[in-house]
Parts: sequence; C-alpha cells; structure tokens
Amino acid sequence: MAAWWQSAVIYQVYPRSFQDSDGDGLGDLRGIAARLDHLVRLGVDAVWISPFYPSPMADFGYDVADHCDVDPAFGTLADFDALVAAGHERGLRLILDYVPNHTADTHPWFVASRASRDDPKRDWYVWRDPAPDGGPPNNWLSEFGGGAWTLDAGTGQYFYHAYLPQQPDLNWRNPAVQEAMLDVLRFWLDRGVDGFRVDAIHHLVEDAGFRDNPPNPDWREEMSPARRVIRARTMDQPEVQAAVGAMRRVTDAYPGDRLLIGEAYLPIDRLMAYYGVDLTGFHLPFNFHLLSTPWRADAIADLIARYEAALPAGAWPNWVLGNHDRSRVASRLGTAQARVAAMLLLTSRGTPTLYQGDELGLTDVPIASHLVQDPWERRVPGLGLGRDPVRTPIPWDDTPQGGFTSGTPWLPLGEDHRALNAATQARDPRSMLSLTRDLLMLRRREPALALGPITAVAAEGEVLRYERQDPQDGRRLLVMLNLGGAEHALDLRGTPLLSTHGDPGSPTRLRPHEGLVVELDPAAA
Repeated sequence: MAAWWQSAVIYQVYPRSFQDSDGDGLGDLRGIAARLDHLVRLGVDAVWISPFYPSPMADFGYDVADHCDVDPAFGTLADFDALVAAGHERGLRLILDYVPNHTADTHPWFVASRASRDDPKRDWYVWRDPAPDGGPPNNWLSEFGGGAWTLDAGTGQYFYHAYLPQQPDLNWRNPAVQEAMLDVLRFWLDRGVDGFRVDAIHHLVEDAGFRDNPPNPDWREEMSPARRVIRARTMDQPEVQAAVGAMRRVTDAYPGDRLLIGEAYLPIDRLMAYYGVDLTGFHLPFNFHLLSTPWRADAIADLIARYEAALPAGAWPNWVLGNHDRSRVASRLGTAQARVAAMLLLTSRGTPTLYQGDELGLTDVPIASHLVQDPWERRVPGLGLGRDPVRTPIPWDDTPQGGFTSGTPWLPLGEDHRALNAATQARDPRSMLSLTRDLLMLRRREPALALGPITAVAAEGEVLRYERQDPQDGRRLLVMLNLGGAEHALDLRGTPLLSTHGDPGSPTRLRPHEGLVVELDPAAA
C-alpha cells in the first residue's frame, strides 16, 4: 500500500508573505490558518511551512535562535497548535522546515560556545586556530559571499559558517549536538507535525582534515563568488548519510508515515545516495533539476529518463519547479509556458512540490535598491542572486495591499496584482488558478497520474510526450506538452481530458504553448 505522501501534492508556504493577520506587514501563523481553505480548494495534500522560529532574522528565519518555539512576529506556540489542528481538520498534513546545519549567533548554544575555549559547548560549533599568517584556517567560502571563517577576538579562534557570519555551523561530529538536534524533531513530532523539509543537508558535515577546496577552473565574474572553488570539502561529505539515517529513525518511531524531505542541490548520481541504504534515508531528496535543465523537449525527456533510471529500487521520485530561493516559473519561462510547466509538474510520476503563488502565475517582482531585504543581494549586489523578487506577498484580492495586510507589506506586491490575485482568478475558468485546480482534480481522479508508471517518454521536435498508466485497470493517459510556438497536427485515438488552454482541446492538433492530457482508446497502439 502506498504511503500518503506518494500520491500527495505538497505546497510551500513562505510565512512572511502568505497572510498577515495583525496589520504589521508580516505574514504569520494565524494568517496561514485563515487561508487554509484556499489550499483545500486548490486540492493540495500537505503544507510545508518555511521557518517561523525565534530569530534575529539576519536570514529571515534560517538563523534560528530557538528551535522549539515561535517568533513573536509569527505568533505563539498556541497559534501553532491551532494551525496544526485546523489543518488536520481539513485533511491537510503539516511539514516544518528543520534547519540542522547552523544556528543564529544569538542562540544560547553559540553564546556559550564562544564564551571561552573551555566552555562545555565549545565543541558544539566548528572552531579552528588561525593559519600561520593569522588569517583564516583555509580557503573555504561562504554561500552568501566572502570567506566562510570569522575570527572571534575574545577567544582567538575562527568559527565556520557556510552562510552568513550570523549563522555559525553546528558540529555534527559531536554526539551531544546530534542528540540535541534530534530532540528538536521529537519536540515538533510530539506536537503533531507530519514531517520535515531538512534545510541545506549537504552542508551538514565538513572535511575532517579542513583541507582547502580546489579552485574552480570554470568560474566567471558573472557567477556567484562562492563558486570560485569546487566545494569538495564542504559539501556532500560521506558522514552526512549517518546523520540522515539518525533523523529517519526518529521519524520512523512515530506513527502515521511521517515524511522526511531533504534539500540538496546535487547531480542526480550523488542525490540518489540521500535515499539511504535500503531506503533508510530521506523519503524524498528534493529533485531540483527542472530548475536548471534547458526548457526543451529533448532536454527534459533526457532528464526524466536519467532520473528514473538512477532511482534506487523502490525509491519514489519527486519534482520541483520553484521555491523561495529561485526565480519564479512564469519569469523563467514566460506566462504561456508556465501553464505547460504546471501540467508537466502535476502529471509527472512522483510527488510534486508547488511554491506559493505559482498557482496564480506570479512573476518576480522588481525590488528597488533601497527596499532590498535579502542579505545575499546586499553582500553580493548586481549579480541577480537576490531572492526578494520571489518572496513578495501573495495578492488575495484587488485591494491596494492585495488583501495580504492592512498595513505596509514588508516587500511590495507586484504591480499586476489587481489582475493576478486569487479572488479575480477564482472567477475566471481559464485562469492559472483554475488550471492548477483542474490539474489537481484530474490527478486526484486518475490513479494513473497519482501512482502509475511513466512510459514512452519522448521528444518530437518541440513536443514532449509521455504516458501514465493506471496501475489497476491499465487505462493509459497520454500527456503532450508543446514547448514551442508552432501548431502540431495530431492523429490520436482518444478523448482529451484537459488542455492548458482552458477548453476541451482536440485530438487532431496541439496548439502553440499547449499542454494536453488524453485518455487513449484501449486499442490505440
């Protein structure tokens, strides 16, 4: 019997930008609860919520100061418990963001660790003596620009941070750290959460010998400064797998098929290791490859084939088209192809994750320099690395602040929010929101799309095609996605079930920028 998450669709909520309940311009837990019915009507099964823990917000919640509480900006633990209850009442599972790699520099653990070299928590973080010249211990670089080592003047040693200096890395080689962080999982599991998305898992352990990273011969000035080196010593170390296995054992000790998802931007062959030996690792190591694969039928067909072939026996696939760190689908591909992309995401084999606002076809919102919030953009300006444009508030209606807040939103809404808001789109049967609902309804109705195999993956010029088959009665659904602007004649024996154009579609032609799902006649070859 399939686990619930195999047929599920996961929806990511970035809480700062989902719904504000108190007029301070920031979304919060009560706001999420108030909008759960939108998610029910949409047809998703689980909600992944980005961090809402106490934090100085140097990296907007990914610098955690207390893993077992709620930041006052987002509400209280009582608000969280009410959200869990409200979600479960509606049949929605709740997945939390778990940040095990680092903490805030204001976390009591780090405050103690930097107090002296003799403090019991000194070894809870990654400390090293200076190099002989007094500089950093090696050439490791921060993901957000600059060196990855910061000198603590009080103790004369450097601490390591894969991200901001305000985000010191925990030392997962220390058993006490491991147990403390596993207790964090238990805390939230005891409160009824259904799983975790594990942040930056490939950064969890560093090279024990602290060797330099090799230089990257392919680096160019327009690339992130962190890519000056090949991160061979700071990412994807073998010891990470033991930590993932420990997390899995904790979640497996709870009833209800609790889910573990891992964030690791890795090549397909290396990503497969995160399923664990005998599938004892992550249930779903995030597959981000659609974010970087050229939007061509042949490239995507090749990706599907390579990914499916690489999966360990019994492993379940998953697909991602957007998140809070990457440019929105409609900006990357254009609004017409964003509709085709939605059909690809929601008809491919595996568990899809949908980022908030993509169901509305939102685009990246330009952020004026004086309004920039993202620390990455502030540290490395001008390279287009900033994530603010994809984190702007959701427009719920056509009022000046889009129904998101009664105050001033922490980031501006898009200028097109009066047309792209949820209320307006709900009334339009051909809107992006209506298409997404129709796709999710079709996915729920058709076992072929939820759990069936994928076969006959092929590229025919600009057209990507594949079949999904009902695992019980053998009914075959053909998905055809036109990734180009030309019309293509079809000769199909079957019944169109859904077109991205919002009309019945035709078995005799595939229009420009159209996606089409067809139920094939049993006698069709």
